[in-house]
Amino acid sequence: MKLLLLLAFAFQVILAFPQVISITTEAMTTGAITTGDGVSLTYSQQGPGNGKQMLFIPGWRQTAAEWKKQVDYFAAAGFRVTTYDMRGHGDSAKPNFGYRVSRFAADLNDLLTKLGLEDLTIVSHSMGCSVTWAFWDQYPSSRKLIKKLVLVDQSADFVIDPNWPKHKAEELAAIFTPDAVYNTAHDMAAQMPPLVKSMLTSSVSEADYNWIMAQNKKMSDANAATLLIDHAFKDWRDVLPRINVPTLVIAGELSIFPATGVEWVASQIPCAKHYTFSAAEKGSHFMFWENPTKFNSLVKNFVTE
Repeated sequence: MKLLLLLAFAFQVILAFPQVISITTEAMTTGAITTGDGVSLTYSQQGPGNGKQMLFIPGWRQTAAEWKKQVDYFAAAGFRVTTYDMRGHGDSAKPNFGYRVSRFAADLNDLLTKLGLEDLTIVSHSMGCSVTWAFWDQYPSSRKLIKKLVLVDQSADFVIDPNWPKHKAEELAAIFTPDAVYNTAHDMAAQMPPLVKSMLTSSVSEADYNWIMAQNKKMSDANAATLLIDHAFKDWRDVLPRINVPTLVIAGELSIFPATGVEWVASQIPCAKHYTFSAAEKGSHFMFWENPTKFNSLVKNFVTE
C-alpha cells in the first residue's frame, strides 16, 4: 500500500513539474576525460540521455563551440549530442606533445570508450575527417560503435605531388604545394587571418569572423604548425573503400577545397552519398556555420533515414 502511494505521489510530481524532468534530461553537462597518454580533453553533452547519439568533431585549430548551431538544434530535436575539444584546442589541455593525426585518433578512441558512446553518428569537419579516417584505420575493433558518418569538406590528400599530372590534383582537391604547407606553418601569425577569411563567404559579419579567429587562437601557433604539417601530408585514399557504414559527404561550391575533389571522396566509399552546397546556399568551408538551417536539415534527414 505504501509503495502504491509513493508511486502515485511520484506520478503527480511529474505531471505538476514536467519542465524539471526536461531540464534534468536535456541540460548540457560538461566534463573531461584523460587520454591514454595523460592529456585532459574537455567534452560536453546535451539532449535527452536516451536520444540517438551524435558526436561532432571540429577541424584544425577549431573548437567544439563552433558547432553550437548544430548542438542546440539536434539536442532540441531529441538527439544526444556530444562535442569535445581536441588536444591543444579550445578548453582542453595543451601539452607540448602528441600533435599528429594518429594520436588524435587514439584520443577519439579513448573518448568513445570512456563515455560509452555507441550506435553513433560522427559528424566531422575538415581535419576532423582525417581524425575519423585514422580512427577507422587504426581501431577496427571500435568500428562497431559507429552507425553513420558525415564527412564535411575534406579531401583525401590535399598536398600536390609535383610528379602528378594536373588533372590528378584537381580530381583529389589537392590544393597546397609542399612549400605552401611549410610556409604557412612557419608564419602562422601572418598566414592565419587571410586563410580563415578564405574559408568564409564575403557575407560573414566581422563579429563572426573575429569570433572564429578567437577560437583559432586558443591553440598555440607552434602546436598548430606541428599538427598542420602532419595532417597535410596524410593520404587517406586507401582507407575510403574500407568504410562500410552509410556516409554523407558534404562539399561547398565556394570552399577552399574544390567540390569535385570532395565529391570524389564519396565516390570511393561504398555506402556514401554526397551533397554540395551551392554559392547561393553559402557553400563555404564553414557552410554549417553560414547556413545552419540547410546543413542541419540535410544531416537530420540522413541520420533518421
